[in-house]
Amino acid sequence: MLPEAQLDRFLLEVRIGYPSEGEEREIARRAAPAEGALERVVTAEEVLAFGRLIPRVPITEEALELAVQLTRRSRPGQPGAPADVGRYVRFGAGPRGTRALVLAAKAQAALFGKPVADLEEVRAVAHPALRHRLVLGYRAEADGVSADDLISRLLGPG
Repeated sequence: MLPEAQLDRFLLEVRIGYPSEGEEREIARRAAPAEGALERVVTAEEVLAFGRLIPRVPITEEALELAVQLTRRSRPGQPGAPADVGRYVRFGAGPRGTRALVLAAKAQAALFGKPVADLEEVRAVAHPALRHRLVLGYRAEADGVSADDLISRLLGPG
Protein backbone atom coordinates (compact mmCIF):
# COMPACT_ATOMS: atom_id res chain seq x y z
CA MET A 1 0.00 0.00 0.00
CA LEU A 2 1.23 3.44 -0.93
CA PRO A 3 0.54 6.51 1.21
CA GLU A 4 -2.32 8.73 0.03
CA ALA A 5 0.10 11.41 -1.18
CA GLN A 6 1.76 8.92 -3.53
CA LEU A 7 -1.51 7.36 -4.72
CA ASP A 8 -2.68 10.83 -5.74
CA ARG A 9 0.16 11.03 -8.28
CA PHE A 10 -1.30 8.22 -10.42
CA LEU A 11 -3.59 9.48 -13.16
CA LEU A 12 -6.03 6.54 -12.99
CA GLU A 13 -6.80 3.46 -10.93
CA VAL A 14 -7.99 0.88 -13.41
CA ARG A 15 -9.47 -2.30 -12.01
CA ILE A 16 -9.18 -5.44 -14.06
CA GLY A 17 -10.88 -8.62 -12.89
CA TYR A 18 -9.91 -12.21 -13.58
CA PRO A 19 -10.30 -13.40 -17.17
CA SER A 20 -13.06 -15.80 -18.18
CA GLU A 21 -12.15 -19.48 -18.50
CA GLY A 22 -11.90 -19.16 -22.28
CA GLU A 23 -9.73 -16.05 -22.04
CA GLU A 24 -7.47 -17.76 -19.53
CA ARG A 25 -7.13 -20.75 -21.84
CA GLU A 26 -6.08 -18.39 -24.67
CA ILE A 27 -3.56 -16.70 -22.35
CA ALA A 28 -2.07 -20.10 -21.55
CA ARG A 29 -2.02 -21.02 -25.24
CA ARG A 30 -0.17 -17.83 -26.13
CA ALA A 31 2.44 -18.47 -23.43
CA ALA A 32 4.17 -20.90 -25.79
CA PRO A 33 7.24 -19.51 -27.56
CA ALA A 34 6.21 -17.22 -30.41
CA GLU A 35 7.21 -18.15 -33.91
CA GLY A 36 8.99 -15.51 -35.93
CA ALA A 37 10.05 -12.01 -34.99
CA LEU A 38 7.81 -9.49 -33.29
CA GLU A 39 6.60 -6.74 -35.56
CA ARG A 40 6.71 -3.15 -34.33
CA VAL A 41 3.33 -1.45 -34.59
CA VAL A 42 4.27 1.94 -33.14
CA THR A 43 7.57 3.75 -32.65
CA ALA A 44 8.82 5.35 -29.46
CA GLU A 45 8.49 8.77 -31.11
CA GLU A 46 4.85 8.04 -31.99
CA VAL A 47 4.13 7.16 -28.36
CA LEU A 48 5.75 10.42 -27.23
CA ALA A 49 3.77 12.33 -29.87
CA PHE A 50 0.51 10.89 -28.50
CA GLY A 51 1.58 12.07 -25.05
CA ARG A 52 2.12 15.60 -26.37
CA LEU A 53 -1.19 15.56 -28.24
CA ILE A 54 -3.55 14.78 -25.36
CA PRO A 55 -3.10 18.04 -23.41
CA ARG A 56 -3.85 19.94 -26.63
CA VAL A 57 -7.24 18.27 -27.15
CA PRO A 58 -9.94 20.89 -26.40
CA ILE A 59 -12.48 20.42 -23.63
CA THR A 60 -15.83 22.17 -23.39
CA GLU A 61 -16.44 24.67 -20.61
CA GLU A 62 -19.30 22.48 -19.35
CA ALA A 63 -17.01 19.45 -19.12
CA LEU A 64 -14.32 21.50 -17.37
CA GLU A 65 -16.92 22.75 -14.89
CA LEU A 66 -18.16 19.19 -14.26
CA ALA A 67 -14.59 18.06 -13.53
CA VAL A 68 -14.08 20.91 -11.05
CA GLN A 69 -17.44 20.32 -9.35
CA LEU A 70 -17.00 16.54 -9.06
CA THR A 71 -13.65 17.02 -7.39
CA ARG A 72 -14.79 19.80 -5.07
CA ARG A 73 -17.97 17.95 -4.09
CA SER A 74 -15.86 14.93 -3.06
CA ARG A 75 -14.48 16.97 -0.13
CA PRO A 76 -16.27 16.92 3.22
CA GLY A 77 -17.53 20.32 4.28
CA GLN A 78 -17.52 21.83 0.79
CA PRO A 79 -20.64 23.61 -0.44
CA GLY A 80 -22.70 21.21 -2.52
CA ALA A 81 -21.04 18.10 -1.10
CA PRO A 82 -23.65 15.37 -0.52
CA ALA A 83 -24.31 14.26 3.05
CA ASP A 84 -22.75 10.89 2.22
CA VAL A 85 -19.43 12.60 1.51
CA GLY A 86 -19.47 14.15 4.98
CA ARG A 87 -20.45 10.83 6.51
CA TYR A 88 -17.96 8.57 4.70
CA VAL A 89 -15.04 10.59 3.32
CA ARG A 90 -12.09 11.67 5.46
CA PHE A 91 -10.26 13.42 2.61
CA GLY A 92 -11.65 14.12 -0.83
CA ALA A 93 -9.85 14.56 -4.12
CA GLY A 94 -7.50 17.51 -4.46
CA PRO A 95 -6.60 19.62 -7.48
CA ARG A 96 -4.73 16.67 -8.99
CA GLY A 97 -8.11 14.94 -9.16
CA THR A 98 -9.48 17.76 -11.31
CA ARG A 99 -6.39 17.65 -13.51
CA ALA A 100 -6.69 13.86 -13.85
CA LEU A 101 -10.35 14.14 -14.85
CA VAL A 102 -9.54 16.71 -17.53
CA LEU A 103 -6.54 14.86 -18.98
CA ALA A 104 -8.27 11.48 -18.92
CA ALA A 105 -11.38 12.98 -20.56
CA LYS A 106 -9.18 14.43 -23.31
CA ALA A 107 -7.50 11.06 -23.81
CA GLN A 108 -10.92 9.35 -23.94
CA ALA A 109 -12.05 11.80 -26.63
CA ALA A 110 -8.88 11.24 -28.65
CA LEU A 111 -9.20 7.45 -28.39
CA PHE A 112 -12.66 7.61 -29.91
CA GLY A 113 -11.75 10.14 -32.57
CA LYS A 114 -13.76 12.97 -31.08
CA PRO A 115 -12.50 16.51 -31.74
CA VAL A 116 -13.33 17.75 -28.22
CA ALA A 117 -13.82 16.29 -24.75
CA ASP A 118 -17.30 16.85 -23.36
CA LEU A 119 -19.47 15.83 -20.41
CA GLU A 120 -19.67 12.23 -21.65
CA GLU A 121 -15.89 11.80 -21.45
CA VAL A 122 -15.63 13.30 -17.94
CA ARG A 123 -18.36 10.96 -16.74
CA ALA A 124 -16.67 7.98 -18.42
CA VAL A 125 -13.36 8.53 -16.61
CA ALA A 126 -14.66 9.75 -13.23
CA HIS A 127 -14.36 6.42 -11.42
CA PRO A 128 -10.79 5.49 -12.44
CA ALA A 129 -9.63 9.11 -12.06
CA LEU A 130 -11.06 9.68 -8.57
CA ARG A 131 -11.46 6.33 -6.76
CA HIS A 132 -7.91 6.23 -5.41
CA ARG A 133 -8.08 9.88 -4.38
CA LEU A 134 -10.92 9.47 -1.86
CA VAL A 135 -9.77 8.51 1.61
CA LEU A 136 -12.72 6.85 3.29
CA GLY A 137 -13.36 6.65 7.01
CA TYR A 138 -14.19 3.65 9.15
CA ARG A 139 -17.94 4.28 8.77
CA ALA A 140 -17.72 3.67 5.01
CA GLU A 141 -16.12 0.28 5.57
CA ALA A 142 -18.62 -0.59 8.28
CA ASP A 143 -21.53 0.35 6.01
CA GLY A 144 -20.02 -1.35 2.94
CA VAL A 145 -19.69 1.91 1.01
CA SER A 146 -16.88 2.13 -1.55
CA ALA A 147 -15.25 5.08 -3.27
CA ASP A 148 -16.99 3.96 -6.48
CA ASP A 149 -20.36 4.13 -4.70
CA LEU A 150 -19.66 7.72 -3.66
CA ILE A 151 -18.44 8.74 -7.11
CA SER A 152 -21.63 7.31 -8.60
CA ARG A 153 -23.62 9.44 -6.17
CA LEU A 154 -21.59 12.51 -7.14
CA LEU A 155 -22.29 11.82 -10.82
CA GLY A 156 -26.00 11.41 -10.15
CA PRO A 157 -28.41 9.84 -12.62
CA GLY A 158 -27.49 9.60 -16.26
